[in-house]
Amino acid sequence: MLAVDTRIVLAGQGAAWRVGRVLGEGGQGAVYELVPEAAHGRPLALKWYRPESAHPAQRAALEKLTARPAPSRSFLWPLELVDGDRGAFGYVMALRPTQHRPLSDLLNGRVDVGFSTVTRLCMGLADAFLQLHVQGLCYRDISLGNVFFDPVSGQPLICDNDNVGVDREGTARVLGTARFMAPEVVRGEALPSTDTDLYSLSVLIFYVLMVHHPLLGRRELEHACLDAAAEKDLLGDHPLFVFDPLDDSNAPDPQAHPAVLKYWPLYPAYLRQDFTRAFTRGLHEPAARVREGVWRSRLSRLLDGIVVCACGSENFTDDGVAGTCWSCGGDIPPPVRFVVADRTLVLNAGTAVTRHHLYRDYDYATVLATVVPHPVRPGLWGLRNDSEVAWRVQLPDVGEPMEVPPGRIVGLVKGAALDLGAVRATIDV
Repeated sequence: MLAVDTRIVLAGQGAAWRVGRVLGEGGQGAVYELVPEAAHGRPLALKWYRPESAHPAQRAALEKLTARPAPSRSFLWPLELVDGDRGAFGYVMALRPTQHRPLSDLLNGRVDVGFSTVTRLCMGLADAFLQLHVQGLCYRDISLGNVFFDPVSGQPLICDNDNVGVDREGTARVLGTARFMAPEVVRGEALPSTDTDLYSLSVLIFYVLMVHHPLLGRRELEHACLDAAAEKDLLGDHPLFVFDPLDDSNAPDPQAHPAVLKYWPLYPAYLRQDFTRAFTRGLHEPAARVREGVWRSRLSRLLDGIVVCACGSENFTDDGVAGTCWSCGGDIPPPVRFVVADRTLVLNAGTAVTRHHLYRDYDYATVLATVVPHPVRPGLWGLRNDSEVAWRVQLPDVGEPMEVPPGRIVGLVKGAALDLGAVRATIDV
């Protein structure tokens, strides 16, 4: 492939790098670290194709991708093409940050994170593929193996973007990963497209939240092994959702599939209904599949409804209607809720009220308020104004509204009405 210390000049970067260690290998080629010659340069990564994979069509596709900006920061996007001798080529991308871990580490328990991090991860995936699809592109191979994530923030990082192409244009070089391919692709009736990406995304989100595949239930146990023929039967010819409301013949087996039976009832009904649509009608009708924007909205609602039990465990609620803690078994008291129109944000210690919670624009970076300990009443909590404008707050049984300037704190009083400029919110329990 490439010899260590080979000098690579990147015209687009205006500098030179040296080929370093191999970071990974796959069916198409190998990924190398690029070490900058300049002291101020940043390390990069170079994917170099094996001769049998270095097709002119692949190079032409990469040329189009490198001419585009990344759809979002969640993509480890091709930056520049590199040509070698006798038709060899590769592409340069940013080096994957060391804190990002493979999804397999989450599913097999090597990384332990809370429900809020997992939900942010799935919401980030939905947003990333929404940004890709609105550009008329399809990914073609959404699967566990192509996603890494930050265990602290939940931010996803999507790799292997050389398979991205224009939706319904040309022939697909990659059909996908069997367990994530839409049934029509498994059967050989269709090529990857935005429609099949939607199916694959739903499978990926289900896998991350439920730690199981949505179509592998009791019927899986009828096969001696999950070889290609078995997968074609279960995933293509006769797909059946493990929680199909009209047919329980493929329901999870308590001994073989305990994880999905544990996690499914923890989620609110509205999310389970979306999964049911995705894997009943959506199996056979591409137009009925759950779109990325719907997943993003549902997952943001799911995130806003998380309440922390006294035992420290995060629990999902139905818009703040809590029940029994999944971890300790104790009853969860009704949480304090920040209500804007028809949407609810559960307020836990340290919860940030962001611009998104007021305007539904998915801006989680702009923090407008934070739940903090009350400054003069120990044991109580308040909402600190972290915005740049003063609030007007009407407390119950108080005649005149009070002004809460930036930096000041208002107590979390049931029935308080907060005038936040163009938006009005209330505090409820």
